[in-house]
Amino acid sequence: MLERLERVPVDPILGLMAAFRADADPHKVDLGVGVYRDAQGNTPVLDCVRHAERTVLAGQSSKTYVAAGGNAQFNQAMERLVFGPTHAQVSERLRTIQGVGGCGALRVGAELMRAASRDTVVYVSTPTWANHVPLLSGSGMRLERYPYYDPATGGIRFAEMLTALDALPAGTLVLLHASCHNPTGADLSEAQWRSLLEVVKRRRLTPFIDIAYQGLGTDPDADAFGIRLFAPEVPELLVAASCSKNFGLYRERTGALHILGESAQAADAALSQAVRIARTLYSMPPDHGAAIVATILADSTLSASWLGELGAMRARLAGLRQELVARLRAACPQRDFSFIGAQHGMFSFLGISVEEIRSLRARHHVYMTEDSRINIAGLRAANIDYFVRSVAEVLGARAA
Repeated sequence: MLERLERVPVDPILGLMAAFRADADPHKVDLGVGVYRDAQGNTPVLDCVRHAERTVLAGQSSKTYVAAGGNAQFNQAMERLVFGPTHAQVSERLRTIQGVGGCGALRVGAELMRAASRDTVVYVSTPTWANHVPLLSGSGMRLERYPYYDPATGGIRFAEMLTALDALPAGTLVLLHASCHNPTGADLSEAQWRSLLEVVKRRRLTPFIDIAYQGLGTDPDADAFGIRLFAPEVPELLVAASCSKNFGLYRERTGALHILGESAQAADAALSQAVRIARTLYSMPPDHGAAIVATILADSTLSASWLGELGAMRARLAGLRQELVARLRAACPQRDFSFIGAQHGMFSFLGISVEEIRSLRARHHVYMTEDSRINIAGLRAANIDYFVRSVAEVLGARAA
């Protein structure tokens, strides 16, 4: 039977990673892969994670399964982290299932909504993270798009976004980025979140909020503003949370799906369905990363250490944005890249053409996805000048 299968095209980001690894040029620059890197170009293990990991391993007496719903201490800790002060207001109708990373949480959430209604349609931003499309549509839901990013300004087409959402039928699922929008870095302001809430309530839409970068934008509280604003105001809400970036637990696949129901009974029913779905997809979640996060968030010293390390990562990203804007302004006065400094998180669109992107790769060994998304964390003192000179040369050659 296998001979009937056709080869699937390589995932663009995975293909980019493979091409970068195979490139022997000593000046090569990787701005494609979506992981945080420090000033030395490494993706570090946080000190708080090392300490928590030792505590977890020292206290383990078994490697048996935890539960299909995951680590209960982790789930509760993530509720408090994500929902903050509003947790007390919504706790009676809030339920959480541990996910296999943020991706697993997204997929379980999609399957849950598909089980609730076979006709569920999900709307995602234009653009959105590339993997949102297969994760959500793989459940069988139809996927549509709403306006979001304005490439002319590096901001948000907010009026168009509201108009589009205000025309949707009740029950439509709308995927929103809590902060550090991937791939654009353009985030909603608090005022825009409030305006969006009014549309969601009026049209009785169902928000599904992806919070993959809590703490890497402004701070952990501000990055969860939209979730905490919506939670007491809407009858139903899904939140997919990831610990990959803000705890550095990429390979541990640590995340959670938060389900807010209209009542405690509705939330219990939804959780039971989510557990059933998880059993059919992966049976039991991994515990190591969840135990680490639970240990950190339960210990005031480790929590303070985590917030300090997270703050340092956030400051590095913000500083790199300002430095990149200043250097591009000097090297490429014909183009305005100032929007990069106003955006948040790890990603921004550079806003150059596919031809220019391919030229950067072929001539200068600079790697980014063909939509011009760059990972700001891939820059550092050793390569930022080279990157800016390469961009200036390519743009200058195009202008000539």
